[in-house]
Amino acid sequence: MRARKQKLLEGRVYDYIRGQNLVTPGDRIVAAVSGGPDSVALLHLLYNLRNVLKITIVVAHLDHNLRGEESAGDALYVAGLAQSLGLPFSIGGRDVEGYRTRHKLTLEEAAREVRYQYLADVVAESGASMVATGHNRNDNVETILMHLIRGTGTLGLKGLSPITKRKVSGRDLKIIRPLLEVTRSEIEEFCKNRGLTPRTDSTNLTPSAFRNRIRLELLPILKGYNPGIDKALLRLANIAGDELCYLAKETDKAWREIAGRCGDAVVFSREGFDALHPAIKRSLLRRAAGEIYGTLKDVEALHIEDILGHLDRGAGKQIEMKSGVVFTIEHGRYLLAKKGETLCPFPPVEEEVELAVPGVTVAGGWRFVTQVIDGAVVGHDAAPFTCYLDFGKTGSSLLVRRRKDGDRFIPFGRTSEKKIKDYLIDARVPRSWRDSIPVLVSPEGVIWLAGYRIDDTVKVTDATQKTLRIEVTYTASECPAAEGEII
Repeated sequence: MRARKQKLLEGRVYDYIRGQNLVTPGDRIVAAVSGGPDSVALLHLLYNLRNVLKITIVVAHLDHNLRGEESAGDALYVAGLAQSLGLPFSIGGRDVEGYRTRHKLTLEEAAREVRYQYLADVVAESGASMVATGHNRNDNVETILMHLIRGTGTLGLKGLSPITKRKVSGRDLKIIRPLLEVTRSEIEEFCKNRGLTPRTDSTNLTPSAFRNRIRLELLPILKGYNPGIDKALLRLANIAGDELCYLAKETDKAWREIAGRCGDAVVFSREGFDALHPAIKRSLLRRAAGEIYGTLKDVEALHIEDILGHLDRGAGKQIEMKSGVVFTIEHGRYLLAKKGETLCPFPPVEEEVELAVPGVTVAGGWRFVTQVIDGAVVGHDAAPFTCYLDFGKTGSSLLVRRRKDGDRFIPFGRTSEKKIKDYLIDARVPRSWRDSIPVLVSPEGVIWLAGYRIDDTVKVTDATQKTLRIEVTYTASECPAAEGEII
């Protein structure tokens, strides 16, 4: 009877691995073995199936240095287990407590991050293609509840996936979970029937960790209301997974149409984004946040809802998420970027520089070419970064600098003076661009806001005897230009 149950379990795991396409023949797999029942069962099941699956196995164990002699004993146990099976193994040690302090994480978060960093190292060193973990059906139920309590969106309802790709220290790590449809009790029975004696982690029995409280306190209460709560939650996860699969396709389509990556920022067309269904908006924001953070670990539903609740605000409004990521509303677009990140295509105007007239002046990423031409040359239809001015009114003592508080000019074609700050706002120039726009000044005041407007008092007229032509070029960033008037 016991032998039949063991074969049935091996068959189920084999079918699950094949059905989910977890491995392909020739794969080298790092089995993450803590020494507990789940990972010990995982190792033996993979070992028993290695020939039919045509895989090779490397055993990896990390000592977190948190439980003294107990954790040292775990390492010795795993090493002996690997040797008894004739498998290559790696035993590592890391200072999880130190990592936790440096990065201001919970102990659970620090242990998880350090563990995956170590496993990624073993994968690279051994030439493996993935890591296999012993996460089981009960772990999945606990994970779904943890997500619900923390305030998850639909993505968190999906729970654990058979295959996950995780970014670890700049490397892609593939993680497979062959036991995701096996219960903890089946795993314990498998170990008992095989005469295996897994180690017991004493910290799993204390309610200090969040997951332990879910397992030891919350789940027993919920089962009092619904004995089938496990099945109900897993059914919810399956439904969420199917709907997320469809949503992902629609999100990919929307991303191609209205979104784009620009350096360390994501840019959305405001008009296109506003026209989308809220479900697609949420999905796009999650994807964008994942691109910026590198993970969705710190992205909670409340952050997404906070952004959606502020989309009707005016340009300049910013919503800050965790870890210094900011959502900014601008004219014609939305930006999601790390705090302080700008998407201005212009290089900065770093200092005041005297222009050579005539001649060439280079200032940072800007290059100014000035030329004095006899007669009146009308250039109203010139390119945005070329202007024609009355040289008799500008003179040759010209400077280029960034804007200053109180700067004013009379925009070409108008009769009244306007603050440059107000002009830029009215022209829908993004706030992050404004200090990078060169301001050309003569002793009389501002003569040209480069790329936008000349001052009306220095325009070329029929009475102009000499024309000053100024052409400006710059080293552009790859960031997309904003919508708005550029004359």
